[in-house]
Amino acid sequence: MLYLAEVQKPKTGFLGGGGKAELKLLACQRTEQSWTVERTEEVVPAEEANAFNDGALVIVNLVNRLVKGEIEPAGDRVATILQNFSRLLEKSKNQEEEIEQWKQSLTFQSQEMNRREIELEQRLDQMQAREEELALIEQQRQELESASEETTRLQEEFERKSHELEGAWEHLRGEQRRLEEIKAEGQYNVGLDAEQAGVIQELLNRLSEAVAPTSNVREQLHLGLEVINSEQSVLDEQWQQLEQQQAEAAHLQAEVERQGQEVNNCSQHLQDSQVSLEQAKTELKLQQQTLELKREALAMLSLQLQSQQSLQRELALVATNSTDVGISQKVDIESLEQMPLGELSEAVDHLQQDLAKVVDFVNAQEEELTLQRQNLEQLQSKLDSASEYDRISLETELADERDCYRMLDETLVGQRRNLREREEILSQHRRVLQRRQGVIDVNYADSQTIDLEPILTQLEAQTQQRQEELQKLEGELEQINQSINSLEELVAQKTGEQEVKLTELRNLQQEWNSTKESAAQLLSKVNLYQEMLQLRQDSITEIRQKLEAIADGLNHIQEIGDYQLQLLAQMQQTISSLLQSPELAAS
Repeated sequence: MLYLAEVQKPKTGFLGGGGKAELKLLACQRTEQSWTVERTEEVVPAEEANAFNDGALVIVNLVNRLVKGEIEPAGDRVATILQNFSRLLEKSKNQEEEIEQWKQSLTFQSQEMNRREIELEQRLDQMQAREEELALIEQQRQELESASEETTRLQEEFERKSHELEGAWEHLRGEQRRLEEIKAEGQYNVGLDAEQAGVIQELLNRLSEAVAPTSNVREQLHLGLEVINSEQSVLDEQWQQLEQQQAEAAHLQAEVERQGQEVNNCSQHLQDSQVSLEQAKTELKLQQQTLELKREALAMLSLQLQSQQSLQRELALVATNSTDVGISQKVDIESLEQMPLGELSEAVDHLQQDLAKVVDFVNAQEEELTLQRQNLEQLQSKLDSASEYDRISLETELADERDCYRMLDETLVGQRRNLREREEILSQHRRVLQRRQGVIDVNYADSQTIDLEPILTQLEAQTQQRQEELQKLEGELEQINQSINSLEELVAQKTGEQEVKLTELRNLQQEWNSTKESAAQLLSKVNLYQEMLQLRQDSITEIRQKLEAIADGLNHIQEIGDYQLQLLAQMQQTISSLLQSPELAAS
């Protein structure tokens, strides 16, 4: 089974050999795309990992906790896993965006269907009202056709009687011509005989009956005009209502334009806010990346500082415990050469006494350290065989004893170095004294020591420099953390403002869509209402024109009838005067 592991190598001391590498198991592959974190922090020995650096990540195949096959670097595998994970996240994000778009599309389609359904219901209501209007118009048209038929009948009767009148007039004109002929021949008699008078009287009676009566038609015409005027009054009120609705539609359209401008302004503000938010997010991301790089640099610097301090302690320990390694001291050899021999001998004795005191103190500390080590071994032995009940108290006591041992051991490091320095100083003074006394030190002539003082001094300087760099880097990290906190607050604030503006934009868009829908419905209603009113107006105008034409025809018929009656009255008066003449009476 494949595992993701970290190579761990034991720390090696100065002049010491390296230990065997171990693998700290971090994660286990369950499936091709699934990894599980190892919670046990198990460590597996693996000599095959000696070729890798300490802390390196590797991929290893373990069977029963034994390495099978080659150990591979985990860099490419981890990069591939992270890349696949990034792709999955991006794909999941795209799918979420598509689902959100589908939701918005379905919501819009549902709203559009509801709007169309409402609009269809309104159009059905309008069509029903239009059908009622058309039924009323059809009824009025039928009434107009009835009146037109009555007028046509009257015109036909008028024409028939006019023909009869024309025939009577033609006969009368023939009699007049005959009278004229008789008069021209000298046979004209002033009076009329009874036969002629009877014929003329009969013609006059026929002419009187040929005058068409128009009172009934006028009465129907007046009723039709009253109906048309009433309909026109109602239609005028409806035209006024239409004008009000048109004004309302114009006002609503202006409101639509105002809301549209407001939506555009809000959308522009939202875009500007989005740009500012993206800039803040980019700056935050850069600061976070900088923080991560600074943290890595801090970790590396801390590791270097620990390594230098460890090396410094190892060198100090070597310099303290090895006789072949010396620690240079600033002893003025020239002043010792010039010092009186007695004073130099006293100085050597004084240094010898101080060294003896330091040796006694260090030996006492060494014995105490040995006792502490033995106590630790006893506690560890007790802990190995202790019960679960006593284990907790023993572990606490063992941890305290380890802390005391570590502190005493660290203290002895400096004391051992101080002892070596005093021994070196005493040795230099003693060599100068022996040389001045003429004593040859054979051991000194053959001895060759290694001076570690320059190395230790350089390490101390580098350690001090690393500590200063570490403090500076920690200060920069603190500033970057503060900057990141400020940017996070700014991003959170702008995100909240963005959500508020987005909600406001959505509300404005919904209100705008509702207003546009209302305006479209009202405009459609107004246009349909205008078409219906125009149809009624055209029908009423047509009926009025026909009625006015009928009225003009009746007036013309009335004038002709009055003129005929006047002529008939004159003719009857003339015939009456002729019948009463003496010539007609004598005959």
